[in-house]
Amino acid sequence: MGNCLTVGPNEALVVSGGCCGSDLKTYAVGGWAWAWWLISDTQRITLEIMTLQPRCEDVETAEGVAITVTGVAQVKVMTEHDLLAIACEQFLGKSVMEIKAVVLQTLEGHLRSILGTLTVEQIYQDRDQFAKLVREVAAPDVGRMGIEILSFTIKDVYDKVDYLSSLGKTQTAAVQRDADIGVAEAERDAGIREAECKKEMMDVKFQADTRMADSKRELELQKASFNQEVNTKKAEAQLAYELQAAKEQQKICLEEIEIQVVQRKKQITIEEKEIARTDNELIATIKRPAEAEAYKMQQLAEGHKTEKVLIAQAEAEKIKMIGEAEASSIVAVGKAEAEKMRMKAEAYQQYGDAAKTALVLEALPTIASKVAAPLARTSEIVILSGEGSRVTGEVNRLLAELPVSVNALTGVDLSKIPLLQKMTSTQA
Repeated sequence: MGNCLTVGPNEALVVSGGCCGSDLKTYAVGGWAWAWWLISDTQRITLEIMTLQPRCEDVETAEGVAITVTGVAQVKVMTEHDLLAIACEQFLGKSVMEIKAVVLQTLEGHLRSILGTLTVEQIYQDRDQFAKLVREVAAPDVGRMGIEILSFTIKDVYDKVDYLSSLGKTQTAAVQRDADIGVAEAERDAGIREAECKKEMMDVKFQADTRMADSKRELELQKASFNQEVNTKKAEAQLAYELQAAKEQQKICLEEIEIQVVQRKKQITIEEKEIARTDNELIATIKRPAEAEAYKMQQLAEGHKTEKVLIAQAEAEKIKMIGEAEASSIVAVGKAEAEKMRMKAEAYQQYGDAAKTALVLEALPTIASKVAAPLARTSEIVILSGEGSRVTGEVNRLLAELPVSVNALTGVDLSKIPLLQKMTSTQA
């Protein structure tokens, strides 16, 4: 059993060892590799760029001038299989600082050896060529380590005996001298050239002024001619414009009249349609509802009329039947009353005064109730008399006068009735 190991593009994975004592090595860059447990060894080496700053102090040049040179180099481990194997053999297990120290020492050694073959002027004035020479000389040695020099530049060159500054001063003085000479010659040539230029300028100016005057005169003549032509053309154009404007105005008036006629026709058509729509609307909203309402009222009137006729007929029939029933009832009552009167008459004839007396006696309670009706509303009667038997006397007097009153009203003499005679005698 084992593990599947992965590695990024900035690292290289080395798997060594295997079954049966195999010495096969597997290199993986930005991929994966299989490693057996216990019998495989895995190590990683960086592929990132390493920045080196080689520095050579007080190195004598070909002229014996001691100078100090600093540079900047960018290196990295190469990824080709064979070169990567070489780099792994030499640097596997070392840290980045240790790898940088080895490469830095190599670069500084080559830098020192190259400085001894060049002059200060060659080193100082052509730094790019110097850096290129260092790269070409050092590249094979570091390449045999599996390292690639990506870039190498000279950062600074200086010395402690002011050789470079003196060289600069000499050069500066020479340059200043040449500059002064150049300035003087330039000023001389400039003065000569200025005078020549001024003469040429005056000649050119005179010629230019002459040509300018001629051109101005010709310009004025040409302008006058042009103005005359322009004014003529303007007048013609104005007249043509006014004529064309009048024609266009006439066309516009005619078109406006035609437009008004068309609009009036459309307005008349619209008004006719509006009148027709109004008529239809009146018919739909007023006439039709009015006709419907009239028809409805007519039907309702006819219905009410028929209803009233039927009700009248029913009332007439009712009145007729009620009348017939009342007539029959009246006839029957009349017959009964007549029979009753006849029988009373026969009884009165048979019994004579006794019958009349019976009638009077029957009517007496009714008469008494009518007479005593006012007294019924009286809660208490007080008779004032000095004698104790006066009340009894008054009652007896009233009873004594009763037969006389009845006789005056009915013609019946109650005093002849045996019962009343007995009552009267008893009171006497």
